[in-house]
Amino acid sequence: MKRALLALVLLAPLAQHAQQLPPDALLKGQNGSWPTYNGDYSGKRFSPLKQINSSNVAALSTAWVYHATNYGAGGFGAVIKSTPLEVNGVLYFTMPDNVWAVDARSGREIWHFKYPPNEGGHIGQRGVAMWGDWLYFETPDCNLISLNAKDGKERWRKQIADVKLEYFCTVSPLVVGNHIVTGVGGDSLDNPGYLESRDPETGEVQWHWNTEPAKGEPGSESWPNDDARSHGGGMTWMTGTYDPELHLLYWGTGNPNPVHAGEARKGDNLWTCSIVALNVDTGKMAWGYQVSPHDTHDWDAVQTPILFDAEFQGRPRKLLAQASRNGFFFVLDRTNGEHLLTAPFIKSNWSMGINAKGQPIPDPKKEPARNGTLVSPSSNGASNWFAPTFDPETSLFYVVASQSYSVFYLTAEGKAEGFAGRDDFLNFPGTIKAIDYRSGEIKWTHDIGSMGPGLLTTAGNLLFTGDSSAHFIALDPATGKTLWHAGIGANQTNGAITYELDGKQYVVVGAGDSLVAFRLDKSE
Repeated sequence: MKRALLALVLLAPLAQHAQQLPPDALLKGQNGSWPTYNGDYSGKRFSPLKQINSSNVAALSTAWVYHATNYGAGGFGAVIKSTPLEVNGVLYFTMPDNVWAVDARSGREIWHFKYPPNEGGHIGQRGVAMWGDWLYFETPDCNLISLNAKDGKERWRKQIADVKLEYFCTVSPLVVGNHIVTGVGGDSLDNPGYLESRDPETGEVQWHWNTEPAKGEPGSESWPNDDARSHGGGMTWMTGTYDPELHLLYWGTGNPNPVHAGEARKGDNLWTCSIVALNVDTGKMAWGYQVSPHDTHDWDAVQTPILFDAEFQGRPRKLLAQASRNGFFFVLDRTNGEHLLTAPFIKSNWSMGINAKGQPIPDPKKEPARNGTLVSPSSNGASNWFAPTFDPETSLFYVVASQSYSVFYLTAEGKAEGFAGRDDFLNFPGTIKAIDYRSGEIKWTHDIGSMGPGLLTTAGNLLFTGDSSAHFIALDPATGKTLWHAGIGANQTNGAITYELDGKQYVVVGAGDSLVAFRLDKSE
């Protein structure tokens, strides 16, 4: 009897304290919330919520606005590029050096964490990850920090890259089980890109995977020598996706270094500009697919690899799709990396065709040159970091795209470092393109005049995005027709999210340094 009472006493604190976001909760998907960067592991950014729908979206009105003060981050960093998380009625979001917790019903600030001034690159910050009662985010000077989600108090910080080597860190980490997966960015010095898995309790490294393979590993033969391979770039600066059934992480990798100059790194330069699949427990690569062999135009392939199960050519497949920065749309079998489809989604001029592996064949005449070479797309790409979405109800993949051009100049040759060239670019107004994953056909386009907004689709037959006139808009995902719009004070700067609280659906979007929340008018 005494032993039973003692056991109850010891278990009482555990029963009283339920974790805010148990790791296995992410396996259940959104469930009316937005618990991870893309909403769920698939990267689709499709919500099953449909209280707000195409029949009543005209009644959507502002619920609240929260103005964040960034305390010092200038330039590109002084806007909300992060995707907020929504967990248990609280929104968590970032700008460089700052994390906020805001009441998701009212927009009232709960707490604000300010990181000390530092020498890191303040280009942007994509958001936080959550595990149990803890938040995780990367700082501009490349520390991973764990905060208490209740009050924003710092628990620990661990260095994940050396800022003196000109790495910068902007990634929203990805939580899978007891793994916090982090990535890195950087172009100025020729350092290797990598992914790391960290222990959520201690921050210690569980595994480390380099973009460039070690000598003798598959892909190492695609570099001319050890020196070129060990300095080859391939950064991992956008959040990947995950298949719980296959136990595989899917991540896009950056362009090879030196940027623009390929003479000293002849070969395909694996695994840069690639989509890779890694075992989440070990970091071992299961397969890789390179979308731009031997890139010389700064076209990284970090764009979200979206996962979905659907029929392809008459049989059910586990698919992965990416609209890549190089202007081509790819569909792969995510179980083994088998190539299924390649199709252009803009009119590019750098490829001579498609090879047997489904990869674009570079035209040697479009290499950067001393006197300049006109190439489409620009170095900013046909797409970039702005969140795409996939709607399983329309079977369409949506991406913000630009018919852009650059004149690429080569400024250094031989064994160059960092940026060995430059480009002057012309970006045409951004458009949303709806792509049929089965054929690569563009079903519709919608001009938005901007390359900044991310996309969100919902079961309410809606696609949310922004335009260059500081409007937040809702489109019909089947046709691209505008159904509703509202001014938000600045152009959209992140990917919108949606969640449900107290029986009410909210849609929240970043506009400059503000979060703007919408819900249906009370009469609806």
